[in-house]
Amino acid sequence: MKKIIAFAGSNNSTSINHALVSYLASTIENCDVTVLRLTDYPLPIYGQDIEDNEGFPTALLSLVELIKQADGVMISVNEHNGSISAFFKNIIDWLSRVDGRYLSSAKVLLLSTSEGARGGQTALGYLTDFYTRKKVDIISSIAFPSFSENFDLKDGKITNQQQAKIMQDAVALLIASL
Repeated sequence: MKKIIAFAGSNNSTSINHALVSYLASTIENCDVTVLRLTDYPLPIYGQDIEDNEGFPTALLSLVELIKQADGVMISVNEHNGSISAFFKNIIDWLSRVDGRYLSSAKVLLLSTSEGARGGQTALGYLTDFYTRKKVDIISSIAFPSFSENFDLKDGKITNQQQAKIMQDAVALLIASL
């Protein structure tokens, strides 16, 4: 059975990106799907001195192994001030230090959402460009706009049928690529 890991790049306990990626993960059948919270893998702010003096944190080694075992990865990135969050940038910095090719064996679906009409497109663009340079196999890169207008947090699902189809088509494309 194919393994899919899903997570958001946010450290917010009420993250809308986590809500989106969790919902999409819940729609996947016939795969072993695990939704992670990156806050369960606490890491200090990356620094060469920390790496040199303390090595790689145990939480990091656990996280990288989970990701490397996955056939597919869904990442929903949040946007802070027109970029990815410092929290997620730190995760990426650590992951790339322990194994720069941590996503090399996976197919990747990149997502973003925000309350705005652009749906976090700037952060999504940054992450797409970054992973493209790293030769990650990105299946699709899609922004989900105006989160509160298109997603019901109480029911935990997409309410806008057009957006639901776009997201489900992206998930189907990921699954078909595995």
